[in-house]
Amino acid sequence: MSCRRREAPMINNLTRLELAELIRQNADSPAGELTAAARKIRDERYGRRIFLRGLIELTNYCKNGCYYCGIRAGNAKIRRYRLTKQQILESCGIGYGLGLRSFVLQGGEDPGLGDKAVCDIIREIRFRYPGCAVTLSLGEKSAESYRAYYDAGADRYLLRHETADAEHYAALHPPGLSLQNRKKCLYMLKNIGFQVGAGFMVGSPFQTFENLADDLLFLKDLQPHMVGIGPFIPHVATPFGEFPAGGAGLTLTMLALTRIMLPDILLPATTALATINNNGRELGFEAGANVVMPNLSPIEVRENYALYNGKLSTGAEAAEGIKILKELITRADYVPDCLRGDHKDFREDSL
Repeated sequence: MSCRRREAPMINNLTRLELAELIRQNADSPAGELTAAARKIRDERYGRRIFLRGLIELTNYCKNGCYYCGIRAGNAKIRRYRLTKQQILESCGIGYGLGLRSFVLQGGEDPGLGDKAVCDIIREIRFRYPGCAVTLSLGEKSAESYRAYYDAGADRYLLRHETADAEHYAALHPPGLSLQNRKKCLYMLKNIGFQVGAGFMVGSPFQTFENLADDLLFLKDLQPHMVGIGPFIPHVATPFGEFPAGGAGLTLTMLALTRIMLPDILLPATTALATINNNGRELGFEAGANVVMPNLSPIEVRENYALYNGKLSTGAEAAEGIKILKELITRADYVPDCLRGDHKDFREDSL
């Protein structure tokens, strides 16, 4: 079942086992026909634009104990922090001055960061920096919390599902966390009206090709607006600290397949991909990605938001290196775009 003998649209009609076999055949690296199809689809939908989002890591406090995550509650070796409202607004101001019009506020599930504080921050960003998109990535919340964020002015919400197989999900997370609730949150977010992002790790412990096929089929059902896909990278202070990292080749294959199955998707070339491969960003673009997220967090806290070992946060990965990032994008024959970069279903006059 070589992808060389399959037209891209046919991939959408494959069964779970056929998808798993296609992924297996492209596990080391995606076939050229696969990435060419992904690029063609992306270029038809969005042109050669690569959208830049300013990432602000609000807090590394987290109540959960996910077995793969460096900021898990059980990690006593990291210095915890929670940015003040002023620090967050100053970070947005730096990004705004650099031309960025899309901000991503990310953090652990921090009990000390209440809904009122989050809503105040959203409103102040919208007031001070008009025309900007505000994205949140703060984990699982109640419908009431999500609605409050939306009403305060948040446009988008990112919540990776991590794996679409319940048994695999249970192997990656402690009791009390369930795939059922994760999926429930994603569908709630869509119903409220957010541009919704899901996503998963590639090469996580115990993952099979069938699991990855399940991820694609779940995304096909959910129809999110964004998908974050990156390789699993171990963190030494977690139960999975000794497991090998996921591969760049398989990650690129999953990027390409996701682009083909969800043509209008906003698809990041992730920091994790750039961490395991020096050319990860460019390779991601060649596999159909069209988003990058330079780090706007205060420099003094970045090393403490270490979801995995070796996480990049300087140079082209940082807002202060945005010139480097733009040059990298231009050299790869793409066009850096700092505007809102909405999903096509949410466009008004421009991207």
